[in-house]
Amino acid sequence: MLKITVHEEPSGARIELEGRLAGPWVEELDRAWRTIPDPRHKHPTVDLCGVTFIDGAGKALLARLWREGAHLRAAGCMTRCIVDEITTGGSADSCQASRKDQ
Repeated sequence: MLKITVHEEPSGARIELEGRLAGPWVEELDRAWRTIPDPRHKHPTVDLCGVTFIDGAGKALLARLWREGAHLRAAGCMTRCIVDEITTGGSADSCQASRKDQ
């Protein structure tokens, strides 16, 4: 289950996610994204702080949204690692290594 809330803010839209970004919920996020006018102009934020799991399709969609201008906001080890991997081109292996060092 995934709860998607779109907040219209002066600086741009913020899509807040809570739950699992997996399975049919990936398409729901894609639909919500498409309702935002001109995402490249105002750089909307996808807030992943409430996300508990992201599958491969969810990760691929987040990567596409980032390429289309979204800011990805994350909290927690798993989501920060995925965002770092998307935005810096890092690998999941480097996330595993950094967790072991902590």
